[in-house]
Amino acid sequence: MAARLTREFYARDTLTVARELLGKRLVRLYEGVRLAGHITEVEAYIGEDDRASHASPGPTARNAPMYGPPGYTYVYLIYGVNHCLNVVTEREGFPAAILIRAIEPLEGLAIIQQRRGPQHPPTDLTCGPGRLCAALDIDRRLNACDLCAPDALLWLEDAAPLPEAQVARSPRIGVRGDQVALDARWRFYIRDSAWLSGSRSFNRRWED
Repeated sequence: MAARLTREFYARDTLTVARELLGKRLVRLYEGVRLAGHITEVEAYIGEDDRASHASPGPTARNAPMYGPPGYTYVYLIYGVNHCLNVVTEREGFPAAILIRAIEPLEGLAIIQQRRGPQHPPTDLTCGPGRLCAALDIDRRLNACDLCAPDALLWLEDAAPLPEAQVARSPRIGVRGDQVALDARWRFYIRDSAWLSGSRSFNRRWED
């Protein structure tokens, strides 16, 4: 079993952490069973100047975890339906987090399939932040969870770093804000992965 990522891993530049999260293993302990997979796609949100970030209005009750210590979760609900999992980065007091958009499921596949429904093919189970959270039973109960705590129900494990040839960057998907926010290539993903939330044509556009 691989070592868990430490607080020091998260307490760094957000774009560096986002790039290095690719290939790491996200683990959810669900009723004593590991549900886990390799991270294939992430998006970074950095500071109050990032108009696409929940922190752009300043501190609120909702975005409080983004201002907290690194290595904690920020889980929120969108459209009243889908939960999204973020990991908090950089120093305490500076709002930065990385949205986990997709994983390649590797452990607990039977439970993941059951939670998502038999109608979904394997590559559709955990592609997209809402699907990922539904598959792994991640909701607001896990907001502000310490990923580094020994008794955590959710954590990330280390893995061999991916070579640059396997990594691509693009603008973030579905964000709002000014043109800077729309153009920022702060989405990182694994080239040619079958487990991505972006369309094939969109992803191919940024891989050359």
